[in-house]
Amino acid sequence: MPADPPSRSHGRKAIRPVAAPQALMPEAPELAGVWTAQVVTLFPGAFPGVLGESLTGRALRERIWQLQVTDLRTFGEGKHRNVDDTPAGGGAGMVLRADVLGRAVEAARHGADPAMPLVAMSPRGAPFGQAMARDWARRPGVTLICGRFEGIDQRALDHYGIEEVSLGDFVLTGGEIAAQAMLDATVRLLPGVLGNAASVEEESFSDGLLEHPQYTRPAEWQGRRIPDVLLSGNHAEIARWRRAEAERLTRARRPDLLPPEPGEAD
Repeated sequence: MPADPPSRSHGRKAIRPVAAPQALMPEAPELAGVWTAQVVTLFPGAFPGVLGESLTGRALRERIWQLQVTDLRTFGEGKHRNVDDTPAGGGAGMVLRADVLGRAVEAARHGADPAMPLVAMSPRGAPFGQAMARDWARRPGVTLICGRFEGIDQRALDHYGIEEVSLGDFVLTGGEIAAQAMLDATVRLLPGVLGNAASVEEESFSDGLLEHPQYTRPAEWQGRRIPDVLLSGNHAEIARWRRAEAERLTRARRPDLLPPEPGEAD
């Protein structure tokens, strides 16, 4: 007589993409009052990705923030759940349909705080930076749309007031990597994510400058020594050295971050 099939472990769930946005980690209920990242994507399996590791991953497990992923494909048209179509007026590539994206956005944003920015990853968007990350961290959360193909039908952008944001002056195959980078930059600013709040205040861009050089043990390596001032114990001198180095690096690498010199033409 064949043996009975092994019983399922109690409490386990089958996880599959569904139309409604899912809170990640999947076993956790949606939490009120917790900073929320919503992601609309054709590749829900890409999340949380690296956001599930290290400090952001620990904060996710400790419910300092929550992640809700909406599978765009489930809102597609027809048997094959098509989400795109050819560009009006001709041209290469495909364009994400307004009706498909509209259904996904409305599902993701249902019940969401209207103060959450609604953002699409786009190389033609406003550049993402530390100031934007700080702004998002002060909000209840953010909704990110990960585009693909040649872009999004402009009517959807206009109808929902979607802000386009760019990670940089380059083009990716999709918005998922950019979304993870932006969320990492934002989540780490939430209270309780980093162990040392001072590290946020001292790092690059926090005061408009690049960060000063960092050193640690050993005191000498390959004939290169840690600058004596950092070993002096004179905290005022150390602060002055770090400020001077930050200004030097910023002037050499990112002069656009510095205010214009007196008398310099606009």
